[in-house]
Amino acid sequence: MSDIEIDSGLNIDNSFARELPDFYALFAGDKAPSPELVKLNRPLAQTLGLDLANLSDAKLAEMLSGGASVKGTTPLAQAYAGHQFGGFSAQLGDGRALLLAEVLDSNQQRRDIHLKGSGRTVFSRGGDGKAVLGPVLREYLLGEAMHSLNVPTTRALAVVTTGERVMRQHLVPGAVLARVASSHIRVGSFQFFAARGQSDKVKLLADYSIERHFRHLKDSPDCYLGLLKEVCNKQASLIAKWMNLGFVHGVMNTDNMTISGETIDYGPCAFIDSFDPAAVFSSIDSQSRYAYSNQPAAAIWNLSRFAETLLPLISSDAEQAIPQATDVINSFEQSYQQYWLAGMRSKLGIDNQEPEDLALANELLQILAAQKVDFTQLFRALANLVQGDSEATKILFTDTEVFQQWQQRWDARLSRDPQSSEVRAAAMNKVNPIYIPRNHQVEQVIKAAEENADFAPFEKLLAALTNPFEQGQDFDEFSTPAPDEFGCYTTYCGT
Repeated sequence: MSDIEIDSGLNIDNSFARELPDFYALFAGDKAPSPELVKLNRPLAQTLGLDLANLSDAKLAEMLSGGASVKGTTPLAQAYAGHQFGGFSAQLGDGRALLLAEVLDSNQQRRDIHLKGSGRTVFSRGGDGKAVLGPVLREYLLGEAMHSLNVPTTRALAVVTTGERVMRQHLVPGAVLARVASSHIRVGSFQFFAARGQSDKVKLLADYSIERHFRHLKDSPDCYLGLLKEVCNKQASLIAKWMNLGFVHGVMNTDNMTISGETIDYGPCAFIDSFDPAAVFSSIDSQSRYAYSNQPAAAIWNLSRFAETLLPLISSDAEQAIPQATDVINSFEQSYQQYWLAGMRSKLGIDNQEPEDLALANELLQILAAQKVDFTQLFRALANLVQGDSEATKILFTDTEVFQQWQQRWDARLSRDPQSSEVRAAAMNKVNPIYIPRNHQVEQVIKAAEENADFAPFEKLLAALTNPFEQGQDFDEFSTPAPDEFGCYTTYCGT
């Protein structure tokens, strides 16, 4: 491997390293023994400005595995704290990751390039600092699927295998994920210094965050209260999108909540097949803290911890700061409900608003839960029903009568929202996907890659997920739920 500094062609401007010197540890990633680029998101790479014309796959593999010197970068591991399943850890941080660079992309938007699995850092806490191929491929699929489903998210730039075998339950191929985000500032980033009583550092981070993400607040006398409002609003919108799609994050710790409102860290996450409000997929969530139906409440809890870090900035008088922050936190539920109901109206083909819409949506979900109906298939089939084809919905229910009773109420509601059936169905099909990353299929493509170095199944599934609202040729297998023998699905954090 060459030790020559690589010129990436990126427009690099490392503001985090420059402006927040106490918020990280400088860190160069491990040199992978035999890095190989197995997947590159070329459209994203081009948007970022990577010089693909002059960067060979071998150079990209060196750079995006973390071990190469890249011109203009200041690689670092970020410090943060966090509540993990309710228990506070005062020091977490990037234990197996590094912020390679901040770049100004082709749209002059500031983006982080972050490497996951690049080796041990000062924050590793006994971990090996590595990632392995299966979870890296999972995060690539999930991140790109969420992006295509119009959910704010970190995105996958590349997967690089390292040439190592890493011990988990058994020896598996080592890998690094290169991912992109508008930033990696988390609720836990604020908690790190708040827990140490360093309000000056919290203010520095808040000012940086406002400059980076919420510039319209800069001249506001209530900018820190405004910051809390903005983050709460972004999270209300994000969680509503998750719920509208049947997505379960699985590990909504405060160190996994970004202030930018992007989904981050696809560890023990999954999409629901048969609708179950109590769905939990994480092996370590034994108390169902982050079950599907608990996600809005978990967000409120996390945001309350964020608010606590900002209290000294909102006002030097706690008797003034606490009520102001509490009012913002208490507004989350209404904001979330508005975002969620707007999403449900779109999924149900409703283009105007009536008070009973909330009950109509909830009644349908109760029916789905009682009969274990596939969430994604049902909502996609409703567009067929609008156009008079009932077969696609009928086959999903064991008791069609109760659904037909609901349908009569839905039909009556649609009659008060005049649109042609064709226009309504087309609009519904733009928000109700055919394809999601179904758990059994994700596992199949991971197995093929890990055991046989066969990435063709991964590429085929990715192609379907990249265009989730359109019927694709030869993609029928990706629109159906898991067979019964697949059983209950459990995901693990051991990446």
